[in-house]
Amino acid sequence: MKTVWDIGAQRPHFAPLKEDRTVDLCVIGLGGSGLTAIHEATARGLKVIGIDAGEIAGEAAGSNGGFLLAGIAEFHHDAVVNFGREKASALYQHTLNEMALMERATPESIRRIGGLRVAFDDEELVDCHRHFDALRLDGFPVEMYDGPEGQGILIPTDGVFHPLNRAISLVQQALKGGAELFAYTKALSVESHLVRTPHGNIEAKNILVAIDGNISVLLPQLSGDVYPVRLQMLSTSPDPGVHFPLPVYTRGAYDYWQQLTDGRICIGGGRDIGGVEEDTNEVRITNEVQNFLDERIKGLGITAPVEHRWAATVSYTKSGLPIAREVMPGVYAIGAYCGTGNVVGALLSRAMVEKITTGQSQAWSDFSEVI
Repeated sequence: MKTVWDIGAQRPHFAPLKEDRTVDLCVIGLGGSGLTAIHEATARGLKVIGIDAGEIAGEAAGSNGGFLLAGIAEFHHDAVVNFGREKASALYQHTLNEMALMERATPESIRRIGGLRVAFDDEELVDCHRHFDALRLDGFPVEMYDGPEGQGILIPTDGVFHPLNRAISLVQQALKGGAELFAYTKALSVESHLVRTPHGNIEAKNILVAIDGNISVLLPQLSGDVYPVRLQMLSTSPDPGVHFPLPVYTRGAYDYWQQLTDGRICIGGGRDIGGVEEDTNEVRITNEVQNFLDERIKGLGITAPVEHRWAATVSYTKSGLPIAREVMPGVYAIGAYCGTGNVVGALLSRAMVEKITTGQSQAWSDFSEVI
């Protein structure tokens, strides 16, 4: 299923694993999170192998909305209520730190231009004020906003990125660091220090499962904590008649859009419109959600024709917090980012590598211990 991000991108291709390997770290999942872990691990001198059941960034990692947002899935004021101010602020700061590291690693793919949360109605505007007050109280950058897109808040530290090009850059860095990458290599099972694949087994001191949408399929012990969710999007041809200089999200972040530098519009949302049918790992578009997105772009004054329609699956947790867990000795799982994997996934993968190489990671502790 092609997306707007495939335009002009040169996705690298890798062969399947055909023989046994022994390494320090095996990473399962070659999206943004897994590739970040590989880059971090090779930089720390580890012998690393990465595998994926499909192609590089073939799932949500290469087909998401391209947003870089500070914080976890819950807005900061809600996180403060649920987890306490100290913990919520620590998690928020970790994401700010990670965005800086991401920008340093792949500057050509990232634009830290700020982001808008725009109120859909009066009730959401009240919530935007709560959001603003909580961020201000804890010393995080935020401004009230009133502009053509509507009223809400502007978070100047947020931004956008090209998810597929960033993944490609991380692949290049991983290869330079000496990592081995294999595509179309499905992990059949994972146990302590061993990953079984169709044509070769991998012995590893540590294993990182860095998949999102199907994490509970490979690790059924997580099935009580996570559930799959399908996210749908579309993109248009360049539209010179509209101008959205900043990425926008609204309706409690159910809907989101940005205008790319070439003028194309990329919009996603409507998961709630699709209802329980969207709680699935079946990757396909549906008429109900796509019709909603069609009406959404009309309401925004966008008249350019639609070029791409696509879907991807991620995982959510009942708690709203991502999975960051050692599920068995030497086997770590990250995922179920509740739609915020672009930053949180990279953060947790980097934290996992720090933990296994130094024995501790404050970021890993903060995310894995907050319940």
